[in-house]
Parts: sequence; C-alpha cells; structure tokens
Amino acid sequence: MKVLYEDNHLIIVSKAAGEIVQEDRTGDIPLSETVKAYIKEKYAKPGQVFLGTPHRLDRPVTGIVVLARTGKGLSRMNQVFREGKIAKTYLAIVRNEPPQAEGELVNWLVRNEKLNRSYVYDHEKPGSKLARLKYKLVGRSDNYFLLAIRLLTGRHHQIRCQLAKIGCPIKGDLKYGSARSNPDGGISLHAWRIQFEHPVSHKEIDVTAPLPEDALWNSFRDCDFLHEK
Repeated sequence: MKVLYEDNHLIIVSKAAGEIVQEDRTGDIPLSETVKAYIKEKYAKPGQVFLGTPHRLDRPVTGIVVLARTGKGLSRMNQVFREGKIAKTYLAIVRNEPPQAEGELVNWLVRNEKLNRSYVYDHEKPGSKLARLKYKLVGRSDNYFLLAIRLLTGRHHQIRCQLAKIGCPIKGDLKYGSARSNPDGGISLHAWRIQFEHPVSHKEIDVTAPLPEDALWNSFRDCDFLHEK
C-alpha cells in the first residue's frame, strides 16, 4: 500500500494486485484494515478507527482507491461518485491492437453475481445497465499495446468486459479471454489517475498512482501520455 494523498477527511492509496478493498468470505486481510492500522499508528488514535469505502477496485486490479476518514467525508464522496463528478483514468495492457486508435464504447451489461462476471450486449436487455467508456491507444511495445481508458459509467467489470468485446482482453484476465494468467495472479489494469473537487475543502484533487513494478509496465514508463498533465 502506498499513500498518495491524505487530509482530515480523505485518504487516497494505491493498492497492489490481489488485495481486497473490503472484507469478504476469503478471510484475507482487506486493504481497509491495513489503512486503519496505518492511521491508528500515525496519529496514535485510541480505540477503533473510522474508515469508509466510497470507492472499490476489483481484487486483481492495481492502483488508486479513495477512502474516507470521517462520516462527513464518506457521505460527500458517495455523492461525488453517485453524481459522476469525478474523472477516473485507467491504463490497460492488451495483446491485440484495438480496431480504432481511439473511440467510445457503448454497451449494455448484465451482471451474473453467481459467476461474478458481466456479459456485454449491443442493445438493452432485461436487467441490463448502460456502460460507456472512452479509450485511446497511447503506447506500444514489441508484443503489447497500452490503452488509456476514461470511465463514463461505473459498472461491474466494465473495462474488462467492454475491451474483451472489441477483441482486446486485458493481459492476465482469464475470465474475459486472456490466453494466460499473470505471474502475480493480477491483471494488467491499473487505476492510474483520479480528479475531483474535494467535497469538504473544495480544492481540486488530482492524484496519480505509480505504475506497478514489473518488466512489462516498465516498457511503457516513457510513454508521452503518462507525462502529460
């Protein structure tokens, strides 16, 4: 865990592949408990530490998670996410070049909770939700392509299944069509940048998470897009 931003109301951290944000049936220690322990030690807080989770990432995904240190911060960040007043940029490494260098994907997603996956359709279906994202090809290596993704909606496994739909499954994502897994069990999807107006102080928050440390991500570190602000 890396702390990227911290104030009285919010703490923004970068999580590793395989970490869960909240407790689940696996019994693994969640990121929320790790952050609570960090706050308790840093500020010598007696008793239990409050931490709200207005934002989550899938277990195999790396990068930015926004957490709330106060009830006020939690309720207001929930509203920020609910109203879409936040810009989230992800980076994805894929094996196949997308059909166009950039574009907007508009689909309808049906979630199967039992299988923990979503299915993509080009038209509305019973129980489906509209899913929109914009992508841009921003880098290439000998065998892979780097895409920057701007989420316009926040659906279950949205980036993973929408990219798979256009023939670009994310590297390591066996669930959505990648040929093989990554050594760490994660997938090559990184929550890279988040921008929003702080719901309490009203200052502009613009945070990026360092790329994961491995040879493939290293091959994209000099990509021009990553150094534009």
